[in-house]
Amino acid sequence: MPFARLATATTPTCHIGLGLAAVGRPGYINLGRDNDLGEDRSAETLRARSHELLDAAYAQGVRYFDAARSYGRAEEFLAGWLTARPDVDDVVIGSKWGYTYTADWRSDAETHEVKDHSVQTYERQRAETAELLGDRLDLYQIHSVTPDSPALTDKELHAKLAEAAERGTTIGFSTSGPAQAEAIRAALSVTVDGEPLFRTVQSTYNALETSAAPALAEAHDAGLTVIVKEGMANGRLAGPHAPEPVRAIAEQSGMGADAVALAFVLRWPWAGVVLSGAATTLQLASNLHAAVVDLDDDQLARLAALVEEPAAYWGRRGQLPWH
Repeated sequence: MPFARLATATTPTCHIGLGLAAVGRPGYINLGRDNDLGEDRSAETLRARSHELLDAAYAQGVRYFDAARSYGRAEEFLAGWLTARPDVDDVVIGSKWGYTYTADWRSDAETHEVKDHSVQTYERQRAETAELLGDRLDLYQIHSVTPDSPALTDKELHAKLAEAAERGTTIGFSTSGPAQAEAIRAALSVTVDGEPLFRTVQSTYNALETSAAPALAEAHDAGLTVIVKEGMANGRLAGPHAPEPVRAIAEQSGMGADAVALAFVLRWPWAGVVLSGAATTLQLASNLHAAVVDLDDDQLARLAALVEEPAAYWGRRGQLPWH
């Protein structure tokens, strides 16, 4: 398991990773993106920004980096950084397949990504990822599994994934939508030759959306590494968009609302890695302060009171504009 490398890390930030969804393509749904990126979103500008973020994250103790085929050119940017930094040999690299990027480097595209969990898509995207990341890829995840995903029942796909696992790639899955817990439990039952197929799970969990917590605890108890995404709810728990309790706790702690939001996730023993989706180095530095935020019982209760019904949360997320 590549995540065993993180187990020996001693930095406060060893449980925080950097996701590249926000900087691998010109359009995304995070709030505040116009201020974060400005008008120049050329491939070269975002490549430079990605490398700057990766340098800053590594220097501050981050050792897990997360990309996906649908994150525009994120894999390409990450691969270029790894090539330019041959001394970096202690990081864990994860990516995902199952969505195809279709926006053609436009923020105003009608469709930004198309989902397909077929064997054919896996084989095509696995080859594309291999061309960029080669043997630096540690973890390959099915992107956004839902309870009705064919990836949960396709035996041919399972066999292909098991072959990749035999060659040394850890196989995982991510989840999205109001039925995350159901998808997680279904994935835990997937086996090949009597052995569990998946070794990691990446799910959305934050103060507004906590419904996956019991299933994530079960996955952790079953030996999977849990990666948490969207800990700031695509910006709804950060900066000026944060609810009043989050801003108040941030003021009490002397940290940013983003650090408070991520600290709420880090407190769970099942949370192996919590992703920062920072688009600037200042955001990254603020996110990493989560490692030293100590929330008391009263503060935790105030944050827990923010929870929304899963259908309402995902409905609102689905309405966030790409910009």
